Amino acid sequence: MGIPYCIIKGKSRLGTLVYRKTCTCVALTQVDNSDRANLSKLVETIKTNFNDRYEEIRKHWGGGLLGPKSMARIAKLEKAKARELTQKTA
Repeated sequence: MGIPYCIIKGKSRLGTLVYRKTCTCVALTQVDNSDRANLSKLVETIKTNFNDRYEEIRKHWGGGLLGPKSMARIAKLEKAKARELTQKTA
């Protein structure tokens, strides 16, 4: 679609754009002539950081690291499987 979008950290940061305490989303329909240059820079930055890098950002979800509880649970299951296997072969 080619519509620039970005995710902003915190509703309050977005609220400063529309002079409110908080705001969840904003759609710009009109822009003053004096602000067009700043908006075009912002749109260009948004496109390069979010829209153009979509595939790269999407592929890096999660770190693949397990916490200590999960690692202990998996180790316990593997130990039980190994014990069961040795009992079957003996």
